[in-house]
Amino acid sequence: MSTQICKSLIVCFLLGVFVTSCNTSTKQTADNEIKFDSIRVEKTYHLLENPDNPNCDFQLNFIYPVKFANKEILKKIQDDFVLSYFGENYENLSPEDAAAKYTEDYLDAYKELETDFKAELEKKDDLPVGAWFSYYESSSDEIAYNQNDILSYIVRFENYTGGAHGAHAYNNHVINLKTGNAITEEDIFIDNFQDSLAQILVDHIAKQNNVENAKDLENIGFFSVEEIFPNGNFLIDGNGITYTFNEYEIAAYVVGATNVFLPYDEIQYLLKKDSPVSKLIEN
Repeated sequence: MSTQICKSLIVCFLLGVFVTSCNTSTKQTADNEIKFDSIRVEKTYHLLENPDNPNCDFQLNFIYPVKFANKEILKKIQDDFVLSYFGENYENLSPEDAAAKYTEDYLDAYKELETDFKAELEKKDDLPVGAWFSYYESSSDEIAYNQNDILSYIVRFENYTGGAHGAHAYNNHVINLKTGNAITEEDIFIDNFQDSLAQILVDHIAKQNNVENAKDLENIGFFSVEEIFPNGNFLIDGNGITYTFNEYEIAAYVVGATNVFLPYDEIQYLLKKDSPVSKLIEN
């Protein structure tokens, strides 16, 4: 009898697992049907082609879409990736040509320093030629969210061209895969959302920095908190919206970039009912 009871319990357990799996599978979690490829470039060039001289280090890791059912939308998305990664001077090029041309242009621009470098060498000072001739640039992009007909990605950029320190930038992009168009704040928020969303952003930044009074952010490197507003530099995922404020945008360089995550339940009253994120809230 005990054996029969055990068998029954096992069957009930397995049936429960199956039912649970069936229930959870109704939520769309599969990635969108879009495929990606990547181009990676690493280059080093020493001034005057002398390994003893200062050099530039160049690194590029470009991920871009290569396959999608709708060819017209695929072309629009590829164009968006190229433009957001390489800039307006390269927007009419294919991903491969844009990467090659951008690399060539960077190295050519660095070689233009050779005239000034020769002049420094001719001074024959005892001091070595300054590190301001040593450059580097590193860039990459990353797919942050790829579900529910929404594609979010980040373009990261870092470079040094002499001076006190390098520069860093994080640029976010969101695409509606149904149209191939970028999703903007106007697409997802109700009219006149800016002031309310700005207050939420400021409150989150204050909490992240363990500051009770948001005005006190100005004592730790932030600029005027009254001037912190939604900047269009955001990502969308299944849980909420993340805003990024880059160096010098709302705070001094030492503070670095500021990321602010806003869960949907906190900003739902500001979202359009028919916005591209509506289905994410429903799920």
